[in-house]
Amino acid sequence: MNSFTFKNTSLYAEDVALSDIATQFQTPCYVYSKLALTQAFDNFRAGFVGTDHLVCFAVKANPSLAILNLFANLGAGFDIVSGGELARVLAAGGDPNKIVFSGVGKTAAEMQAALNAGIFCFNVESASELIRLNKVAVAMGKVAPVSLRVNPNVDAKTHPYISTGLKNNKFGVAYEDALNIYLQAAAMSNIAIHGVDCHIGSQITELSPFLDAFDKVLDLVDALKQNNIHIRHIDAGGGIGICYSDETPPDFAAYASAMRAKLGERNIKLVFEPGRALVGNAGVLLTKVEYLKHTESKNFAIVDAAMNDLMRPALYDAYHDIKAVKPRDSSAQIYEIVGPVCESGDFLGHDRNLALEEGDLLAIMSAGAYGMSMSSNYNTRPRAAEVMVDDDTCHLIRNRESINELFANEKLLPVTS
Repeated sequence: MNSFTFKNTSLYAEDVALSDIATQFQTPCYVYSKLALTQAFDNFRAGFVGTDHLVCFAVKANPSLAILNLFANLGAGFDIVSGGELARVLAAGGDPNKIVFSGVGKTAAEMQAALNAGIFCFNVESASELIRLNKVAVAMGKVAPVSLRVNPNVDAKTHPYISTGLKNNKFGVAYEDALNIYLQAAAMSNIAIHGVDCHIGSQITELSPFLDAFDKVLDLVDALKQNNIHIRHIDAGGGIGICYSDETPPDFAAYASAMRAKLGERNIKLVFEPGRALVGNAGVLLTKVEYLKHTESKNFAIVDAAMNDLMRPALYDAYHDIKAVKPRDSSAQIYEIVGPVCESGDFLGHDRNLALEEGDLLAIMSAGAYGMSMSSNYNTRPRAAEVMVDDDTCHLIRNRESINELFANEKLLPVTS
């Protein structure tokens, strides 16, 4: 079911008109569908029924406590990349024994917090990190469960900023070095080898890169077995894309079937880290047209949302569909949809064919992933409110920031004579 649909010529989130949400909570505002979130998680998990598996939502895609809590209640684990994300997951009721800790720059303090929490596994990304983790675990009298994040040098065929599996990326260890590092780990007193991890990128729209990487991981698992290192789980990462425009990402069922076939009869748990695939199309950014500006070369629709609210267009030149919440019958024109931030790169969409008047509402579609999570206070702009729609009911899940809150922790210099 598409949770954002037109009814009576107005765009709805489930059974609530987006225009009513704008009236109640103002704009800009992120709006999520509980139904879309639930269905995406259930659909992803359905393909792995009968196989030992763990679905760990990638928190960086959307760290809202309400969303994390929803996924926790559905049985999800979580993929984290910082101590802050660990704290968020625990505050949202996440099970620490279903947490995998990824990221290239884990601090000793973050390692300590994760060991105290009793997480499922550390996805270790360098030999130096492995040494540090062992030292921290020794000092705490604990054993750290680890997977080594292996870089298979597979082209994910995605934007270079979100490709993570090539040899020139900062992530993971080189495939050729992995066996030797595993042997080093096996000799460490407070390291327990549990798995192999591989994550090649994000917004991947073809199945073949996943399967090519998984083949290399399975070869490594077999080589480790020959060296008396027995792997309990394979973390296949995340990265399945969504449809922003006309993309055709792999179907969850096809992905699951292919991965299960590759695994064969091996008695190994499968771990996955979907992020965007679960939340991307479950949210929109609601914004209002403040001004229409017609120039000799272009028409601009200046809206109250900006690059600080949704960074993806400015950062990646990413495309998001933009819909009028109440489409007009008048003639459409080609508009640049831009925000009020003082940057020429502050745009949300190029060349959009829309019939607009000042005061109209627009919905920036597919904004559930890397929208609020990447937002900032640039230009001293308060971050947007967030609303969850459940059938015909709206829940405010994050208050809109106030301007005073933005500098509440700052201090003036003392007055000197």
